[in-house]
Amino acid sequence: MNLSLLHNDEYTEKVLNSIKEAFSWQSIIYICLFAVSLVLLIIYVAKWQKTFSPYITVLFILIPIDILGTYFMSVSATASEALICMKVIYAGGCFLTYLITMVIMDLCHFHLSKTSKILLLMPFIAVFLSVITTEFTGLFYRSFHVEKVNGGVALMRDYGFMHTVSVALILIFFGVGFFGVLFALFRKNVPRKRAILLLLLEMIGLAAYFVEKTIDINLSISLGSYIFAEILLLIIVRRLAIYDVEATAIASVTKKGDEGFICFDKRFKYLGSVGIASTVYPELKQTQIDKKARKSPFLSQEFLPMLEEFKEKGRVSRRDIKRGDAIYQLTLDPLLSGKQYSGYQFHLVDDTWDRKQIQILNKFGDYLQDKVTEKTKHIQEMHDNLILSMATMVESRDNSTGGHIRRTSDCVRILIDEMKKDPDCEIAKNEKFCQNLVKAAPMHDLGKIAVPDRILQKPGRFTDEEFEAMKAHASEGARIVHEILKGTDDHDFHILAENVAHYHHERMDGSGYPKGLAGEEIPIEARIMAIADVYDALVSKRVYKERMSFEKADSIIMESFEKNHFDPDLEKYYVAARPKLEEYYRENGD
Repeated sequence: MNLSLLHNDEYTEKVLNSIKEAFSWQSIIYICLFAVSLVLLIIYVAKWQKTFSPYITVLFILIPIDILGTYFMSVSATASEALICMKVIYAGGCFLTYLITMVIMDLCHFHLSKTSKILLLMPFIAVFLSVITTEFTGLFYRSFHVEKVNGGVALMRDYGFMHTVSVALILIFFGVGFFGVLFALFRKNVPRKRAILLLLLEMIGLAAYFVEKTIDINLSISLGSYIFAEILLLIIVRRLAIYDVEATAIASVTKKGDEGFICFDKRFKYLGSVGIASTVYPELKQTQIDKKARKSPFLSQEFLPMLEEFKEKGRVSRRDIKRGDAIYQLTLDPLLSGKQYSGYQFHLVDDTWDRKQIQILNKFGDYLQDKVTEKTKHIQEMHDNLILSMATMVESRDNSTGGHIRRTSDCVRILIDEMKKDPDCEIAKNEKFCQNLVKAAPMHDLGKIAVPDRILQKPGRFTDEEFEAMKAHASEGARIVHEILKGTDDHDFHILAENVAHYHHERMDGSGYPKGLAGEEIPIEARIMAIADVYDALVSKRVYKERMSFEKADSIIMESFEKNHFDPDLEKYYVAARPKLEEYYRENGD
């Protein structure tokens, strides 16, 4: 009975001692730090986004492990237990310096290659391997034992070569991170607040490390600096996504509800979709991720042709997708992972509103165009009527040529119609030229406005002197036409009308006036006008003559062709037009 009680007392005392050790002041601090680190980890997970550096994520995971190992170290009773706890501590703590430096490099936009990152990690891996094999190799600790120090447990050790290496790595990487932040501040490509927070993180971490090495208080000061580092990083990541403009823009676009993305890898495997993609294509909700487009009837029909064309030609034109009243625009671009091409990305945009606006604008544009055309036509008619009125006014002063401008214009039209029937006639193929010539015909005698009334209204034949004065109407007509049309935008009509007025009395043999031009020196429009002008003069009544018969007029015209007064190339068109000319003058002659 007494032995039993004694045994119970010893057991109770042992339990109490264990509880006392488990809840020493150092252990309580470590438990609190561990709890805080877990809370910070939860906060980070809640804020986590794909754009965050993976080094930050690993850092938040390893810090609680490091603190937990330190806590178990403080309550360990044997050297073997303490060594195991030390290995747990180094499983996290050994890489924290590397992770913090890599975080600084990422946040300060120093882009290291994958090879560089792996090479920088290798020394820390070597240190960790020396820690977990220390009882066999003696590289990190040559010897170790446990002692009670200030109410806690401490692992007393004789440091080996790799411990010196680990200290050197910590100092070197702290220095790299410190100067990296300063350089980022100098480059001004990093938000100033972020750079200051990173600089503070480095300085507190380095200070905690030296305090822990120089002051013997049997408490890991570095753990506090880790907690402080987590708090600073949470402050940084709170705005990190905002500064990642590309990711923020994509997230905003997809959440807005009028764009979406559908992704495939290089082998046409479906990778997933976001935004309005599943609304436009409900079948995507039942489509298995990693499903090859060729093995899915839906994917094969909707996306495979564009994928194959893109792979073959490197480009695909846009494609419209209609869903009820909605219109979506589908385009295909390379899918990039960093700078590497990793597949294909369909970009889907709700284009309904834009299309409706375009339709409205097109209708309004058509309306405006119709109005402009109408007004332009009206202005053109006014312009033509003004010219015709001027020609009529001039003609009213001439007692011998009533209706001449109207008839010559119609004669020109009849000749042009015959020319159009000839497939080899290049001139007649120019519709604008033909229209301009018919419109310019009434202007050919505008120069008569400068001829004195005593000559223009003389009821008989002109004397040589009077005829010379009458001949001046050609040059004067060219001057008047030039002044009338010099402000017009239609340069071709301006030149043609001026030529008709100036050269319609020239002859192919050079015997005409006012310049005595010959052959092709005479513009073609003037050569055509000359035939119409002479024909009307022959078959129309004048104060000094009666109408000439069609047969007589025709013989004179044909004789003029033979004498090379008219362009011989136009003879066949005159001959073809003669029946229509005779019919016209029977109906419209004076």
